[in-house]
Amino acid sequence: MTTLGNGIKKVGLAPNLKSGFYGQDIISVRQFTRENLEYIFAVADEMRAVVKRVGSTDLLKGHVLACVFYEPSTRTSSSFIAAMSRLGGSVIPINEVRFSSVTKGESLPDTIRTLESYADVIVLRHPEVGASQVAAEYARKPIINAGDGVGEHPTQALLDLYTIRTELGNLDGLHVAMVGDLRYGRTVHSLARLLCLYDVRMTFVAPELLRLPLDVLNDIRSCGRPVAESYSVQDAISDVDVLYVTRVQRERFADQAQYEAVKDFYVITPELMAEAKERMIVMHPLPRVNEISYSLDNDPRAAYFRQMENGMYIRMALLAAVLGKA
Repeated sequence: MTTLGNGIKKVGLAPNLKSGFYGQDIISVRQFTRENLEYIFAVADEMRAVVKRVGSTDLLKGHVLACVFYEPSTRTSSSFIAAMSRLGGSVIPINEVRFSSVTKGESLPDTIRTLESYADVIVLRHPEVGASQVAAEYARKPIINAGDGVGEHPTQALLDLYTIRTELGNLDGLHVAMVGDLRYGRTVHSLARLLCLYDVRMTFVAPELLRLPLDVLNDIRSCGRPVAESYSVQDAISDVDVLYVTRVQRERFADQAQYEAVKDFYVITPELMAEAKERMIVMHPLPRVNEISYSLDNDPRAAYFRQMENGMYIRMALLAAVLGKA
């Protein structure tokens, strides 16, 4: 029995490789160090080169991924499927749980234990915070958290950090502003905590109703990083290196009147971007609704589609590393 870095025990796994990823569950950004982030980013660079050069590899030939999504997904599910396919592996896609035994009342642990009988690694998205941790406690195979309610989205944070590094060449010394739905935005929660590993300054821009949760804010303050809060994008735009924009998440609101009051609170336009630096980037985990003008898409600083593509390379790297083939 091997104890992994996140405190979860898996049976029958070989000792971790130097990267610290082999056989591990990927549940939270709290698992990562700068050293193993640099490792996974280097592997992602290699994966990008492979895709650009030959399209695919047989690195994971014979391996199977179960992709289990209890919530809708376009980018995360398809990028994991594309990642496994480009690595030569196979995929069991369960993107509509209403067509699975969940509708018969099957529990999450039983679903996971069933699928690990057929697969080598399981990617899970679930509406409940902590669901991936629960799944990992029952599973003998690695679990990768693809989003758990308003909790975390660690693979999105990895691709976000990788995008910043790729676009700007470094991570230390940057000013990152996060804008929009900071209360419910799990991508923001994960990225903010991951940025604590670097010498960055963070500004959080949101209306009162959508402010960053206090526990996330306290985590950032406890690691000694400079933090500011604001209601105005204009107050921050001229100084930031990264503008990370999020949509207001209608599905998280119990009171739709509250959603209507804040849904278009911020819109990033070319006029607003005229005040930004020439060398900076605008990011978005997507999907967008109205928060970034389509007329901004041709601005070279608009990095959100390059960010989306990077998700496949990061997930290729993670799958290879977790299965000991990186």
